[in-house]
Amino acid sequence: MPGWLEAGGWGLLAGSALLLGAAVGFLADIPRRIIASIMAFGAGVLLSAVAFELVGEAYEQAGMAWAASGAIAGALIYTGCNVLLARRGARNRKRSEDRKDDGSGLALALGALLDGIPESIVIGTSLLAGGGASVATVAAVFVSNVPEGLSSAAGLRAAGRSRAYVFGLWSGIALISGLSAIAGYTILADAPATLLGWITALAGGAILTMVADTMIPEAFEDAHLLIGLITVTGFLLSFALSHV
Repeated sequence: MPGWLEAGGWGLLAGSALLLGAAVGFLADIPRRIIASIMAFGAGVLLSAVAFELVGEAYEQAGMAWAASGAIAGALIYTGCNVLLARRGARNRKRSEDRKDDGSGLALALGALLDGIPESIVIGTSLLAGGGASVATVAAVFVSNVPEGLSSAAGLRAAGRSRAYVFGLWSGIALISGLSAIAGYTILADAPATLLGWITALAGGAILTMVADTMIPEAFEDAHLLIGLITVTGFLLSFALSHV
């Protein structure tokens, strides 16, 4: 299989979790404690992926200065964009509470793209070394995308949006995730190691900021006694996958 096609397939797989979450959110009512458990597990998976697959890899590729500056840049970009999106109603796009309005389809789409594009680019660049895609990173992105699709679809349903609108929106974003992975593999194929490391760290910083800003707060807002254990389980699973 051509490398660019494999990259696109992995990116599309990770993005397809948006569709899975949208289907669940649109067609079923999930107890908040279950969603909190999903958030906790996803937070653990992402924390491990950021530490070992993203920032750790960036450090090995480019050194501490590039890795640190990339992570800080990712955090700053994510925070700045999140402030803008908050004013459009998409502040809690990865949270599971039902909203009475759709926050505007454009804001929701931009929010998903803000999360998904750098993640997918990193999935694509992870194939450049010839060792295959990072299973831990793909799994982490997949798990984090489920609640995003779920919460957004629930809000859109409450706002009276049609099934075609909801699934068309998230299908398009999932497709863009696949295309972003292809772009990461093709456009950055000849990029210097320092640039690849910086981009990888940027994605890590953005993802870590998202975890702290949305996933962990919701998981513990509806906390039950197993939340900490579930988070550690997700962390260890991702850690194990990164060392397979």
